Amino acid sequence: PAAADSRAPAGGQRQPGKRATATRLKAALGGENGAAAAGELRALLERVLAPAAGSGGGEAAGEALEWCRCLLSGGEPWDGFVQAVRAYDPATLCGLVWTANFVAYRCRTCGISPCMSLCAECFHQGEHAGHDYNMFRSQAGGACDCGDGNVMREAGFCKRHRIKSNSNVPCVPKDLLMMSELVLPQFIFSLIQHLREGYNEPALDLPSEKDLHKILQVLEPHVSFLEDLTKMGGAMRSVLTQVLTSQQFYKDLSSGVGENACAKKSHEKYLIALKGSGLAFPEDKLACGMEEQGAGTSTLAIQGLAGATATSGQGDSSDEEDQDGSQGVGKRKRVKLSSSTKDQSIMDVLKHKCFLEELLFWTIKYEFPQKMVTFLLNMLPDQDYKVAFTKTFVQHYAFIMKTLKKSHESDTMSNRIVHISVQLFSNEELARQVTEECQLLDIMVTVLLYMMESCLIKSELQDEENSLHVVVNCGEALLKNNTYWPLVSDFINILSHQSVAKKFLEDHGLLVTWMNFVSFFQGMNLNKRELNEHVEFESQTYYAAFAAELEACAQPMWGLLSHCKVRETQEYTRNVVRYCLEALQDWFDAINFVDEPAPNQVTFHLPLHRYFAMFLSKAVKCQELDLDTILPDQEMLMKLMIHPLQIQASLSEIHSNMWVRNGLQIKGQAMTYVQSHFCNSMIDPDIYLLQVCASRLDPDYFISSVFERFKVVDLLTMASQHQNTVLDSEHERSMLEGALTFLVLLLSLRLHLGMTDDEILRAEMVAQLCMNDRTHSSLLDLISLEYFKNPNPKSGIIPGSLSFESVLSAVADFKAPVFEPGGSMQQGMYTPKAEVWDKEFDPVMVILRTVYRRDVQSAMDRYTAFLKQSGKFPGNPWPPYKKRTPLHPSYKGLVKLLHCKTLHIVLFTLLYKILMDHQNLSEHVLCMVLYLIELGLENSPERESDEEVESTGGQERCHDSWFPGSNLVSNMRHFINYVRVRVPETAPEVKKEPPASTSSDGLASSQNSGTAQVFSLVAERRKKFQEIINRNATEANQVVRPKASMKWSAPGATPQLTTAILEVKESMLSLLIKLHHKLSGKQNSYYPPWLDDVDVLIHPEVPRYSHGDGMTAVERILLKAAVQSRLNKRIIEEICRKVTPPVPPKKISSAEKKTLDKEERRQKARERQQKLLAEFASRQKSFMETAMDVESPDADIAMEIATSEQHVSEAIYDCVICGQSGPSTEDRPTGLVVLLQASSVLGQCRNSTEPKKLPTTEEEQIYPWDTCAALHDVRLTTLQRYFKDSSCLQAVSIGWEGGVYVQTCGHTLHIDCHKSYMESLRNDQVLQGFSVDKGEFTCPLCRQFANSVLPCYPGNNVERSLWQSHSNKCMQDLVQEVEDLQEQLGTFPVSISSETNLSKEMESVMKDIKSTTQKKYTDYSKSPGSPDNDFLFMYSVARTNLELELVHRGGNLCSGGASTAGKRSCLNQLFHVLAMHMRLYSIDSAYNPWRKLTQTMQDKNSELISEELPEVPVLYRDVSSLLLIQILTMPQPLRKEHFTCIVKVLFTLLYTQALAALSVKCSAEDRMAWKQSGALKKNTCNGEKSWEVLLGHVVSELSMGKIYEEQETDELTVVLVNPDSIECYLQQFCLPFLRITSLLQHHLFGGDLPSCQEDEEFTVLASCLGLLPSFQSSDEFTSASCLDWPVPAFDMISQWCSELASFADRHPDQVKALLIQEPKWDLPRLLQLPENYNTIFQYYHRKTCTVCTKVPKDPAVCLVCGTFVCLKGLCCKQQSYCECVLHSQNCGAGTGIFLLINASVIIIIRGHRFCLWGSVYLDAHGEEDRDLRRGKPLYICKERYKVLEQQWVSHTFDHINKRWGPHYNGL
Repeated sequence: PAAADSRAPAGGQRQPGKRATATRLKAALGGENGAAAAGELRALLERVLAPAAGSGGGEAAGEALEWCRCLLSGGEPWDGFVQAVRAYDPATLCGLVWTANFVAYRCRTCGISPCMSLCAECFHQGEHAGHDYNMFRSQAGGACDCGDGNVMREAGFCKRHRIKSNSNVPCVPKDLLMMSELVLPQFIFSLIQHLREGYNEPALDLPSEKDLHKILQVLEPHVSFLEDLTKMGGAMRSVLTQVLTSQQFYKDLSSGVGENACAKKSHEKYLIALKGSGLAFPEDKLACGMEEQGAGTSTLAIQGLAGATATSGQGDSSDEEDQDGSQGVGKRKRVKLSSSTKDQSIMDVLKHKCFLEELLFWTIKYEFPQKMVTFLLNMLPDQDYKVAFTKTFVQHYAFIMKTLKKSHESDTMSNRIVHISVQLFSNEELARQVTEECQLLDIMVTVLLYMMESCLIKSELQDEENSLHVVVNCGEALLKNNTYWPLVSDFINILSHQSVAKKFLEDHGLLVTWMNFVSFFQGMNLNKRELNEHVEFESQTYYAAFAAELEACAQPMWGLLSHCKVRETQEYTRNVVRYCLEALQDWFDAINFVDEPAPNQVTFHLPLHRYFAMFLSKAVKCQELDLDTILPDQEMLMKLMIHPLQIQASLSEIHSNMWVRNGLQIKGQAMTYVQSHFCNSMIDPDIYLLQVCASRLDPDYFISSVFERFKVVDLLTMASQHQNTVLDSEHERSMLEGALTFLVLLLSLRLHLGMTDDEILRAEMVAQLCMNDRTHSSLLDLISLEYFKNPNPKSGIIPGSLSFESVLSAVADFKAPVFEPGGSMQQGMYTPKAEVWDKEFDPVMVILRTVYRRDVQSAMDRYTAFLKQSGKFPGNPWPPYKKRTPLHPSYKGLVKLLHCKTLHIVLFTLLYKILMDHQNLSEHVLCMVLYLIELGLENSPERESDEEVESTGGQERCHDSWFPGSNLVSNMRHFINYVRVRVPETAPEVKKEPPASTSSDGLASSQNSGTAQVFSLVAERRKKFQEIINRNATEANQVVRPKASMKWSAPGATPQLTTAILEVKESMLSLLIKLHHKLSGKQNSYYPPWLDDVDVLIHPEVPRYSHGDGMTAVERILLKAAVQSRLNKRIIEEICRKVTPPVPPKKISSAEKKTLDKEERRQKARERQQKLLAEFASRQKSFMETAMDVESPDADIAMEIATSEQHVSEAIYDCVICGQSGPSTEDRPTGLVVLLQASSVLGQCRNSTEPKKLPTTEEEQIYPWDTCAALHDVRLTTLQRYFKDSSCLQAVSIGWEGGVYVQTCGHTLHIDCHKSYMESLRNDQVLQGFSVDKGEFTCPLCRQFANSVLPCYPGNNVERSLWQSHSNKCMQDLVQEVEDLQEQLGTFPVSISSETNLSKEMESVMKDIKSTTQKKYTDYSKSPGSPDNDFLFMYSVARTNLELELVHRGGNLCSGGASTAGKRSCLNQLFHVLAMHMRLYSIDSAYNPWRKLTQTMQDKNSELISEELPEVPVLYRDVSSLLLIQILTMPQPLRKEHFTCIVKVLFTLLYTQALAALSVKCSAEDRMAWKQSGALKKNTCNGEKSWEVLLGHVVSELSMGKIYEEQETDELTVVLVNPDSIECYLQQFCLPFLRITSLLQHHLFGGDLPSCQEDEEFTVLASCLGLLPSFQSSDEFTSASCLDWPVPAFDMISQWCSELASFADRHPDQVKALLIQEPKWDLPRLLQLPENYNTIFQYYHRKTCTVCTKVPKDPAVCLVCGTFVCLKGLCCKQQSYCECVLHSQNCGAGTGIFLLINASVIIIIRGHRFCLWGSVYLDAHGEEDRDLRRGKPLYICKERYKVLEQQWVSHTFDHINKRWGPHYNGL
């Protein structure tokens, strides 16, 4: 201990020592012998800052920093120094740096760079009202750009950073920062030494992360000190910059030359670290060589390990082998890109010349510790530093990539890297500078290429053995974990700058390298179709593959494309297309591709094809390039179309379930390929590329390729039976539909063929809206058009464009959110306008954009509904035909497809097959066939001159095959007589002899028209392909023939094929007309419309044809054919004249029945099911109407339980489980399904009419003193202090907090049935949303949540009606009868006393009721476990339920009737249960309150003698409680006359209480006046019924005690002079009692409640209760006339008052407070929320929790009382309960309503379950923003909040919200 003592004062003295030294040195430095002083300073610093042995712990560090502070400030106090330096801060930039999860803002209106961001303070200080901004949670951290004109527009700067400085900031005095310039170099060097010391190359087996963390912790204070320095402003930053970037300082201190051994050692460690990182430390000459050569050459090359320097070779191999030992294949196969040596400068060389460079090196080495990153970024506002740092960062780029690849925490590291790079590269000026001076682009591309090289494998596409192509392996961590994204995101970021992108597009070497990089992704993740077994393991690598193509290939592509928008940029496109084609050619060679794709393989990844396609599209659309100048030759086009076409066919196969053995993931790929985020970069370019190929290749070749790819060639035969060698028959139909749909897409889409951006946007939007109504945000998400897209995907920007809103308002109507109470929360939706359905609905676009097939159906259903509604078409319409925008001239060739014979043959064949009902054809096929015909008619090449055709004559020109020419218009009328087909021998066609009339030449001609038409497709295609690829014949034979022969000789095919000749004699026109007849089911249904109305031909656009079914489509086509050619018109008329034989009604033979489409059968089954369901629903509905209506006040009749009062003597109940009906009996009782829940809703009432506001500033706080619960609590405690406990517990009610509320759905069941039901639930393994062990279940009928069964008392209802009549007994007799009945307490009906099933059940339900609430809400007596407690609890349950019903009725009974609350209420049954239990407690007759109310006592003094506390005076007792006690202790069923008698007696007491309260409230003079006036009238005839007399009497009686002696308190005196206001006061005082009593009477005796106006509520209720003898006219009515005194009033009052007087003698201070009860409560309300969510968010999201004083991770606030809590926070956990759960028990007895601050949603906790309720804050488009992901401004939605409040007050959370889950006390 001594040693310690001696040290203490020394420490204290050292302080001035430091100061003095500092002051002295500073003075000396300024003096003449400055050099000596500098030396002394250096020595001092070396001593202080030397890394102590064993890096000396926190104390040493603290000491060193203390020295530094003293020296910097030159002995001045530190704070003063800080202030002084801050004064010289030219604050133009904010530069505030934040880390992940910080809340920042982004304003697209003000941002120049898409990554612009602002801190909250700058945002709120700037003017952004009406801008397009959003709040976001930073993912990687960032910095505030306020004041930086390169990144944002000046208009958006905040007030602080708007001032342009320089002028007014004074110059920094030299001596202020003199010390800093000397101290800081050594300080920073010491930091670097620490870093060097601490680093040990991780051994191969275990990484030394722990050690790294230790070092970082030691250095924490050093870095924080530097950070504090940066925050001193510009002056200090410039000193730091100077120190960090000066090469001289670095040389002097760090080179390791010199006598300092310590420094030497650290330098050696530094070199070791460099080596270990695989970085050479080059000799100087190499370095200068590098600098010269750096900018000049950019022939980048990456070469095998051999050529690298020895050190780097080791480094690489060691780090790569341990990563990729497993993938030997890809590893050894390194790709050589060119012969020149590796550009070492990029990958392997680092030379550090200043502190900044080495600091960054260590920052990377230590994997970017957050503190270091923040320090480095905090310096950025200094311009010189910014440039230096950026260059350093670029110099270390390769090293960053290597470290990232090795890192175990690649996620955090990625975020930190991007945190830095986004600050540097978002600035165009800076990016341009670095690109020019440091080869930024070369470095980035090389580093990316190098990174991907580590995970290449051999491609298995096409020719597995000989393939030379390598692709990335999607299973590698690098791709799976997205490790590459920081680098790719930087690359995308710099490409967004025009100047940088230009450099990239001009540099041929770079383009070559980049295309090499892209080709690594070409053909990755290859799928092979499983034909036999189901695949064992479904790989999920496809996520990685799609993400990689989108991020690494597509996004940079869109970035580049955004700079190719004008004519001047043609050169760039030429470059890209050229190198892209070269890469594609290499790819085809590498995979050994000849002409046929390998079967059963598909890859969805063809980024090279897509680059080619998108640049072509841009060239034509924006740069006015001639397409043909950049397209390759025909052979290349043929190759190019193969793989995209393969994808389209595979999509169809996948949807036809042909890939089902590959598992679900293949479906996932098919969906992702067309999904909204990917479609613009995947399917759209693919289809566009196919359109380009189709427009340039031979149409017959193209069409036959399509059908062959889709494997449906064999189906296209005229024969009724055929064999398909490549496809199972069950897949044929959907593949045929797929092929035709693809052709329709190919020929109709104009996305890249001439539509403007706005037209595209409109088409996309219409397609999405037609599928479903959409919210604004989901539309933005679904239409991720790349044209509007910001290039950096991670920056959190939502693509927005000005045209988006205008197009949206043009095509859609906004549907504001509607709220069905009890329904789901709706969001604001956009729905298509009527004219959009009418004119713009485009099924083709919908098909292109649907991920699920059901969406197409959904769009058609909505279209159908629109047509029905608008009366345009009643039936089931077909998809409408939509006119297309004109083709861009470059793509005119596409139309040739529609006018080629191959297509016409296919169309003819299909029409014929459909007409003949061949199998495997569907309405969809017909629909597509007609669509193609119509497309052909719309796009006919030129109008044929009819004359020329006439002269040659139609039939003769039949040369080679079916049709004379290639024009569809003329081919449509061409008759085809005979067709030769190959059919199986079993086919029906074979049996028929060819008709005798045909001569041989006829046969010959028919041969022409149909020879082996099946082959023509394939053979034709082959022929064309061969012609183009002029190979010699032998080779061609080898390539083609064997395949062909294989195809047709299907080995083992049972029936032999044979040739048959088919008589057809139809043309397309005749087929169409017959189809029309077939579709209509009528003979001659088609009649040419122009015969009646010639105008049709002139204006063929008749609206009646635009919507309709197949018949309409046929009519429309025939009309178009007729309009285009007179000849067609004539032929159509001829065909119609030849009357076709009537079609017999179709009888379905048994064979055909089988083939009756599966679909149709399913459809029928579905319809049947619908019918059943509908029936069931209507049955259920009648039930539900009585049961379920949770919120419909206007229900017609209240289902009072067992309403059948009139005729039946006993109530009959239906059991919903066994279905039997019967009365409830003693041994088999029936029960009501009920939900018991504890509730504190009543306790939340306040007596102010304004609801409290949720606090949003420190000043506003909510105190719970004025709530109903608090006041009742205080009252009870006060009473217990002065009066006898047992009598206190009968003087009030409890249950304002934690009262038990009982509600029912109205369904009944036998209690024994219920028990077995619960048993079955217990054994049910299904996960339910409720806990059966706690007795919870759902009503078997209406599925409403419940947890108990309330037995029905076996009573008969007859007595009710008998006893309604008024008896004529006098008041005295009745009073006596009531007393006698109470005396009989012990002897209630025998049946109940003996143990019956019923009484057992009643006891068990009573237990349930008790256990529903917590113990603290039931125990109020001083002696625990006293029976008085139970007594109090039981009648309070009745009180709680009555009060709550009153609240549900709006707080008064004006509306009358039996409200919904009445329907759910089960008070009658509840009363019986309570009464049975209350009667177990007898009230000692001496204390029976009834006596005190009805008799005058003789001996007044006996009480005072007794020792114990007195009883509660009658005037202090709560009258409603007395009522319940009286009624529940009487034998049941009660007679109405006794009830009325009790009410009358209690009313006299109530009235007296009102008068007493009134007398206390008024002033002494008023009292005197009343006393006199009362005395005068006292002897008038009905003095007992006049309030003046009674008031006078009360005053005189009370004056005897010391009651009025207290000094007058001001706030109590109410001036009530005029009689009216007094009358009003008295009525208001009595009303609550009258309401409760009326409700009670309504439940016990039936009878409706009268409705009335608010002002006459008192009189109506009084007469309803029988208090008013005869209803008088209201003008002279006074409340006193209701009084009916059982004994003379004045005696009674005197007796009651004397009790008070005797109490006042002992405790004069309490008398008044207890007299005045505040009976008027406002309805319970939730807190009022502010209009704008931001108000809440800004206050609470940084607020500290009062319990743990931390800022919670998930803050929440209670909407009932405003308490701020930590959701899920372990910090505030108490006895395993987290804070929200705990609070829900304390505040709401188990029900909590919390607003989650960071998510804007409301969460409900109910007991042990919770659910997400939804949000009451919506954005401008009526949508929630859960988790604030979009960060748009949110506004309160009053309707939703009403609904929430309504559910809280009516206790219906359990019924209305469906998704409940257990919270295990963890919230």
